[in-house]
Parts: sequence; C-alpha cells; structure tokens
Amino acid sequence: SSGLSGYAGDRSQVQLLSDVDLAKAERISTGLAEFDRVLGGGIVRGSVVLIGGAPGAGKSTILLQVIASAAQKGVSVLYVSGEESLQQIAERAHRLGLDVSAIKMLAETSVQSICDCVDEEKPVILIVDSIQVMHTVNSETAPGSVSQVRESASYLTQYAKKNNVSIFMVGHVTKDQSLAGPMTLSHIVDAQVILSATDDARFRVLRSDKNRFGSVGELGFFSMGSTGLKEVKNPSAMFLSRSDKPSSGSVVTVIWEGTRPLLVEIQALVTESQYGNPRRLAVGLDQNRLAMLLAVLTRHAGIFTANDEIYANVVGGIKVTETASDLAILVGVVSSLKDRIIPHDIVFFGEIGLNGEIRPVANGYARLNEAAKHGFKKAVIPKANAPKEAINGLAIRAVSTVSEALDVFEDF
Repeated sequence: SSGLSGYAGDRSQVQLLSDVDLAKAERISTGLAEFDRVLGGGIVRGSVVLIGGAPGAGKSTILLQVIASAAQKGVSVLYVSGEESLQQIAERAHRLGLDVSAIKMLAETSVQSICDCVDEEKPVILIVDSIQVMHTVNSETAPGSVSQVRESASYLTQYAKKNNVSIFMVGHVTKDQSLAGPMTLSHIVDAQVILSATDDARFRVLRSDKNRFGSVGELGFFSMGSTGLKEVKNPSAMFLSRSDKPSSGSVVTVIWEGTRPLLVEIQALVTESQYGNPRRLAVGLDQNRLAMLLAVLTRHAGIFTANDEIYANVVGGIKVTETASDLAILVGVVSSLKDRIIPHDIVFFGEIGLNGEIRPVANGYARLNEAAKHGFKKAVIPKANAPKEAINGLAIRAVSTVSEALDVFEDF
C-alpha cells in the first residue's frame, strides 16, 4: 500500500557526495519546442512541475497535447482527473484531434489511491488535475484547504522522487495571477510555470517562475486554435504587428526573456492634465521605475512633465521587468510629448541611471542580431554595448547620456 507511513519508499542510504552519479538528467521531449524550452529542454525524469493559470487559459489542453505526443513515442502516461469527468476529457481530446489510444485515464482524488494505481500501471508521466481537489486519507481538513494542498503535494513529490515518475500538477490561480494555496507549494515542486492569455486572447504565454532544471523567467509562446495550442516559432513578429500608419509615442525595444531576445513595442501617451494631480499609469511596466525615469528626464534633459498625464503600455499584454527597456520608455515619452514620429526601422535599448547615464545591458550583441533579423536598420544603444564588428544592415548609434540619446530626434 502507499499509506502515509511509507510514502517515501524504502529507507534512503547515506552516500558520499563524491560517489553521487553526475550523469546528466534524462529528459523527455514533449513534441512542443516552446514547452520544452520553458522546462529547460524537456521533461526531467522524476521531476514535479506545477502548472497554473486562470480558467480557460488552456492548462488541461496543453497537458493533453503533451501526453498524447509522449504516448505516440511509446512513453507510458496516466492522466488523473479530480474535477472533470473522463467523458469531458475524452470529448476535448476528440475535438483537438489527438490520438488517445495509448493514454490511460483515472478519476480519483485520493493521493494514496493514485500512487497505488501508479505502482500497478508504471507510467513515466503522471498528470494530476488538479492539486486543489486532492486529499490524503489521514487528513481531517477539507480538500482545497492550505494544509490539505500542502500534504497532497508533499506526498506526490516524495513518491515522484523515489519512483522516478515525472508529475505535472495543475494549480488554480488567484485574481492577481498568483498560484492559489500555501506558499510552501512553490517550494515543494521542482518547477512552477504559469500559462496566461494575452490581452486579445489570441495567444498564450507559458512562463517559468521557478525551475531547478532550467532558466527562471523563460517564456514559451503559443497560439490558440480549434486543434489546441500551436507553438509560435517567431514570437518577436507576434508582438510587432504594428499599425501601417506610424504614430508618435510608439517605440520598439529588445528585452531578454529567459535565454532569448524578444522585440516588443512600447507605447507612451503624454497629454496635458485637466486636474491638479496628473496621473502616471504604466501597464506591463514598473510604475515606480516610470516615475524615476521622468525625474531623470527633468533633471538631466531639461524636459518638464510635472503638469502632464503620462501613460505607458507594453503592446501585446507582456510584462517587462528588466531595466534594458528604460531608454525606449523615455524616448517614447519624449516622442509623444513633442509629437515626433519615430521611424519603424529604429530600435532602442539601454538602462538609465539616476545621473542621466546610459548603462550597458547583458546580451547586447544577441539583442542587436534579433533586431537586424527582423529588418531594423538602426539601433540606439549604450556606448559600452557597441559591437566590435558590424552587423549586417544595422547602423549603430552608441550613446552615453540621456541628452545624447534624445539628439536622435534631430535625425528625423
């Protein structure tokens, strides 16, 4: 039996650290390159991944696709549903056109019963949908309670490690897109990923918030269609579907997400305030950082915005957290304030310091390559990021101060 008293399996043996096998962790490809990227290169045997997302984001859909692909390659899989009926899942799989002939299903909410079934079926990949409805037999609290979620997750994680089973736990999220349940849930699992929809609901973004086997902050992009989620192989193009008619305040930057560069459009709108206390609103950006950049603009470029309302937005619903977008944000604000249109073929990136200096950012050369690949002809970047060799079709303007960067408006 898989009772709580023995859920950790046989007693572990003490080993010398020097005797531990350093063989690379075995990974299983999911057949979705973007999904593999977020996990660090595929599913690690014996790993536990928590995947969260709002209702309708596509959590169950993407996991069905993953195990259908794995089953086609001869990998044994088991899908445990504690919420939907098996008929509902079968209908979804049929709608997606998946080959389900090798997918084993189980409707169960007791983690002990699930592990007993796994002992018999010996799956390599186990899906638990969802962790919030699971319970342990000896617990007196209701399923979904903090202690019950913690105990169920701990039980399954211990089982996964002892039996080399890869487990995906589906988790619910709160209104602010953080995972519901105890904070310890994030500490228990090996990886935590969030699946969310872009503002227009056409695309899905899979983001790793924690990963013991890969990069944190890695993003995977998918489009939602009638046959499920399809990977977007060129996400930069997805975020650069710009209007044919150029407008002031629109500027492109190159951010770094996980292990790759990504081109995104930032829009700024500056308008005279009709009230005594002008609003400053940032969507997809750090509002405090926007306030700091406006202070730098006043002090070191002599551009006064205290009486203006300022709005900044990252197009496509993506969230930008790194400081490499500073220069683009400031240029967008000035572009809107002066009503000067920035050409579509120019890209900006660089961190701005409080003294008005333009500081270098990591992976500058890779960012420039991404811009050149998408047809950009000019880049305004920190002087310390200036490449030693020319990049095909890309003219570089290296700047060291904010005032020097804003001289770019004299060019057009």
